[in-house]
Amino acid sequence: MNTTIAISSSVRDRIKEFGTKGETYDEIITRLLNSAEERQLQDLLMDTTGCITIDEARARLKK
Repeated sequence: MNTTIAISSSVRDRIKEFGTKGETYDEIITRLLNSAEERQLQDLLMDTTGCITIDEARARLKK
């Protein structure tokens, strides 16, 4: 089932810049979303907020 979405011509042009010859908008957007999801997961896995270094952990264990 296809859905029509309204986008500005400037957004359409930006989407086109990411495409290759013969690639549909659906394919371009799907590829971009997949890439964004991978980046989001990578950012989540690599987030060091609340983490301590191994040396800090060892120092805590010695206490």
